[in-house]
Amino acid sequence: MPDWEAYLGENRSRYRAELDDLLRIPSISALPENAGDVRRAAEWVADRMHEAGIEGVEIMETGGHPVVYGEWLHAPGKPTILLYGHFDVQPVDPLNLWESPPFEPTERNGRIYARGVSDMKANLYLQIIALEALLKTTGELPVNVKFFYEGQEEIGSPQVPGFLVANKDRFAGDLVVSGDSGQWSENQPEIPIGNRGLAGLELHARGANSDLHSGLYGGAVQNPLHALVQLLDSMRGEDGRILVEGFYDDVVPLTPEDRASLAAIPFDEAEFKRDLGVTELFGEQGYTPRERIAARPTLELNGLWGGFQGVGSKTVLPNEAHAKITCRLVPDQNPDRILDRIEEHVTRHTPPGVEITVRRSKGTAKPYGMPIDQWGNQAARDVLVELYDKEPYYTRNGGTIPVTELFQRTLGVYTVGFGFGMDDERYHAPNEFLRLNNFERGKAAYCRLFERLGRGEG
Repeated sequence: MPDWEAYLGENRSRYRAELDDLLRIPSISALPENAGDVRRAAEWVADRMHEAGIEGVEIMETGGHPVVYGEWLHAPGKPTILLYGHFDVQPVDPLNLWESPPFEPTERNGRIYARGVSDMKANLYLQIIALEALLKTTGELPVNVKFFYEGQEEIGSPQVPGFLVANKDRFAGDLVVSGDSGQWSENQPEIPIGNRGLAGLELHARGANSDLHSGLYGGAVQNPLHALVQLLDSMRGEDGRILVEGFYDDVVPLTPEDRASLAAIPFDEAEFKRDLGVTELFGEQGYTPRERIAARPTLELNGLWGGFQGVGSKTVLPNEAHAKITCRLVPDQNPDRILDRIEEHVTRHTPPGVEITVRRSKGTAKPYGMPIDQWGNQAARDVLVELYDKEPYYTRNGGTIPVTELFQRTLGVYTVGFGFGMDDERYHAPNEFLRLNNFERGKAAYCRLFERLGRGEG
């Protein structure tokens, strides 16, 4: 038994109590009234890093919620690992659906319930615990480490891009390890190797200078609702393929190896449909449902409104109509180029009699991907096989994690996802929880990962 393993066992109850202390801080980054709590969480994390033996700990200002930095750089010739996490959490609404107070950690049936426990305070704390165990038992670390712990991930990290560019030398390293990740199941590991990007816009159609009586003007004046629906229909075919000219120009085709790795992940279509309450699936022809979700681009209509919305009938021809669209993007699509293509499509296909204004949404993100055999992934794979006694699935996230692409673009390094939450743990929803056995497993996992990374690149 390594010395760090005995140390973890001896301090198990302390770590559990300290996790509760962190979870009690209502660090909701979206609510202005909780800004002080976000900073209090930053102070808790900074103090705990210092106590663990991390040097140069500093709460850095971003113009918004802060970033906590620290370092331990006494392993010459070894890689420098930048550890990523966030200590902010989502709002708790609706509060009445919580079975116990969201900021009073409660243990039930081997699970701890609290807002932010799975996403991602426990996973952040696992990194600190592992480093402390190594430092207290050996006096050194097998790798150099730096920290990037932020307090604004749950609101899209608005100040982080500029902050990272301004401080890129300080955060420079050889690899990022993110705790903002998870495992497939209690007995099946996974390694995420990519996520889709994001681009969004709104369309605002305007016809006459006011709403019109549909009997007096209907049939002679363009209806913005009809015009907008017609335009939107021109963007996607019945086979699910996006019809915006140039939309697929930069898409990197899936290789046979890509498709094989996705096919290795179990997918029960009947159960999937039953869980969603749908009778049929829909999507781009020639691809499996998992490929469509994880590795193909989309154009989705998220909202459509205009005209009379009340109870009963109002025979009005509205003078405005509106729609919200988002696109999930895959390598090598660029959000700005995709929005350019959509705007060009709107110009070409706008029906006569209306004017359509395009407003681009903030918060675009480029897609991210990394090779399965990248040396950080290989180290993570070896550790997970030791822990689970089986090969991990190599997964792609259909959602968007902007910071991964940001680290790659700004620092020139890949991000390995290494966390121990699970998708069913209700993060962003009432009754968020974490399985305590995964919290225990994660402590040893991180110690092993740091040791393996210290052996070099591959």
